[in-house]
Amino acid sequence: MSNLLLIKNGEIADSKYLKKADILIKDGKIAKILESKEAGFCYQKTLGLGLEIAGARIIDAGGLMVLPGFIDLHAHFRDPGYIHKEDLQTGQAAAAAGGFTTVCVMPNTKPVADSAEAIRYIIGKAGKTGLVNVLPVGAVTKGQNGRELADIEEMRRAGAAALSEDGKSVGDERLMRAALELCARLDMPMLSHCEELSLVGGGVINEGEMAGKLRLSGIPNAAEDRIIARDIVLARESGARLHICHLSTKGGVALVRGAKAAGEAVTAEAAPHHFTLCDRDIPGDDGNFKMNPPLRAPEDRDAVKNALLDGTIDCVATDHAPHSAEEKSGGFRKAANGIIGLETAFALAYTELVRGEGMSLQGLAAVMSANPARLLKLPKGEVREGFDADLTIADLSAGYKIPGEFKSKSANTPFVGREVFGRVKYTIRGGEIVYKN
Repeated sequence: MSNLLLIKNGEIADSKYLKKADILIKDGKIAKILESKEAGFCYQKTLGLGLEIAGARIIDAGGLMVLPGFIDLHAHFRDPGYIHKEDLQTGQAAAAAGGFTTVCVMPNTKPVADSAEAIRYIIGKAGKTGLVNVLPVGAVTKGQNGRELADIEEMRRAGAAALSEDGKSVGDERLMRAALELCARLDMPMLSHCEELSLVGGGVINEGEMAGKLRLSGIPNAAEDRIIARDIVLARESGARLHICHLSTKGGVALVRGAKAAGEAVTAEAAPHHFTLCDRDIPGDDGNFKMNPPLRAPEDRDAVKNALLDGTIDCVATDHAPHSAEEKSGGFRKAANGIIGLETAFALAYTELVRGEGMSLQGLAAVMSANPARLLKLPKGEVREGFDADLTIADLSAGYKIPGEFKSKSANTPFVGREVFGRVKYTIRGGEIVYKN
C-alpha cells in the first residue's frame, strides 16, 4: 500500500484556523497543506509534487470537514478482567468509529494497572489491533487500595501517560501529596477523580428534586467540590500538573476558574452527558441514567457548558464506561455507574456546543483534540505540517438519531434515539484509514 494519502477538497478546522485546503500525508505525517489557491493548479507546477503524489491514495472530502483526530483523556476499555463489557480490540473499534485516534485508558481493571508489567500488557495487546493510539494511565496506589503508592517511576518508564485513581479519590492526603510530588518530578499529569466518600454515603443520584421523587439517596455537590479544592491546594504545593476529571458542578467550575486565574497548572474535562443532560432529564428509575458523578441540577449543567465555551474547562472527555445489560438493570439502587461515550461524543458536542451555543469549529477542535494533546505533550491535535497524520473527516450536515447498535460490546447509554448532527465518515491514524463510514 502506498505511504502517500491525499485528502482533497475538504475544509479544515483545527484550533487556530478554518480554511479550504488539500492535505498530503507521507509516512504517517502531514507533509504538506495545499491551500485552495495552490491546489487549484497543477501540483507539479506549484510545488514540484507531481511525481511524488502520482501513487497516492485519494480521499475526496468535498462537502466534509477535516478535523484533527479526537483525543480522549478518559475511557475504560475493561481489559484485563472485565472483557465481557469491553476489551482492547472492541474499545479501539468504538473509538475509531467515534473519530478518536488516541485514547487514555483508566487503570481500574482486574488486576489494577498499578505496575510496569500491567502497563506493558496494555501497550502490547493494544498494539496488535492498532486502530488507535492507546495510552495506559497508571494507578496512584497499589491495587487502588489507598494504602501504598504504586511503583510510579517504573510505570512511567514502561509507558504510562498519566496517573489516576479513577473510580475513587486517594483518601490519604499524605499519599496524594507524595504522588503529586512524583508527578511533578516525572512530568506526568495527575488525572483526579474528585469524590469525598463520607459525603457520598449511600447516594446513587444527584441530591435534589429527582432524588426525592424516586425516593433515592442523593449525592451532594460538596462531595465533588471538597476534593477539587483539596487537590488544587496539594498540586500547588507540589508543582504538579493537575487535571480534574468529569467536572460536573458549578462550584467545581468556580474552583477551577479561580485556580487558573491565579496561574496554577490546573486543567479540567467535561463529559458530554454532563453538558447535555441534567437530573430533570431522568425519566424514572432507569439505570442507563446512573453515572458517577451523577447528572446534576440544570444550573450545574449550564455552568459546565459555559465553562467549555469560555475556556475554563479545557477538554471534552467521554468517560466511556461500558457495562453489560444485566449490570445496568435493576434501577439506580443496583445498576453499575457509567455509560458508553466514544461513539456519541462528537455528535453530542457538535450539536450542543457548536450548533446549539455558537462555539466555533476551532473551539471544538481545541477541546476535543488540541488541548488534550497539549496536556499529554503529543505531536498531535492540530492539522499542521510535521504533525502526526491523525485526522477525522466528518459530515456536519448529517442529521440523524443515535442508533442502538454500537461497535462497543456494550450499549448502556441514555442517548439512543436522540437527534444529533455530525457523522464521522473517516478516521485516519498515522496516515492509515482505520474507519470508513
